[in-house]
Amino acid sequence: MTPPAAATRRPAGVLILGGTAEARALAAELVPTGRRVVSSLAGRVSNPRLPVGEVREGGFGGPEGLAGWIAAENIGLLVDATHPFAERMTASAASAAALAGVPLLVLRRPGWREGPGDRWRRVPSLAAAAAELGRSFPGGRVFLTTGRRSLPVFAGLDSMWFLARSVDPPAPPVPANTHVVLDRGPYTVEGERALVGEHRLDVLVTKDSGGAMTSAKLVAARELALPVFMVDRPPLPEGVRLVESVDEAAAWVQAG
Repeated sequence: MTPPAAATRRPAGVLILGGTAEARALAAELVPTGRRVVSSLAGRVSNPRLPVGEVREGGFGGPEGLAGWIAAENIGLLVDATHPFAERMTASAASAAALAGVPLLVLRRPGWREGPGDRWRRVPSLAAAAAELGRSFPGGRVFLTTGRRSLPVFAGLDSMWFLARSVDPPAPPVPANTHVVLDRGPYTVEGERALVGEHRLDVLVTKDSGGAMTSAKLVAARELALPVFMVDRPPLPEGVRLVESVDEAAAWVQAG
């Protein structure tokens, strides 16, 4: 006879970390298959776009908390589809997967590639971007699209003027001369050109997030011969498996 606990235990589910477009698309692929799919959002953005299926918001309390939740909820597969710059969450996911003994897959959209006419300077970090800005564009006007949580890194550049764009208002400290635009992609090339012209911007600072939703600024920068500081992605934890498309991630889940 089957033990009562086993009879009532749900089939192993899939936990998708992240509120990215790829995370939502993966949930939309998997939910119709009948498998239990839980999407976890960090809760850092107000009024987020929600995926289909079951949604959990808020943190887990570090790798140990995430591993405990995975065990308690009978999660059999973990997909990290967070933002390419969510370095702490990815490290936590890798540690939690090892603790819980479940397979982990990282889903990341491909990064952007420099093309003819682009004037990119790749930098390894936000701090490096701030330092290079201070040396190369003292007194310049900067289009800053690195997210509201990055603004404190640039707070010491008081001789510069910043147009900072984010979904939600940033918390202090921020650069002394900052104009904040609250907006959410996708953006258009025409709109980005207009922003550059209206605010007489000299340089664009962005992170190598990849994807089409925010790539219009790069096209506008190319057309306007605007220099771009491109912040490289942080490295993944050693040994983590990476795929760059939703189809690859869905196939991995379905084979698991």
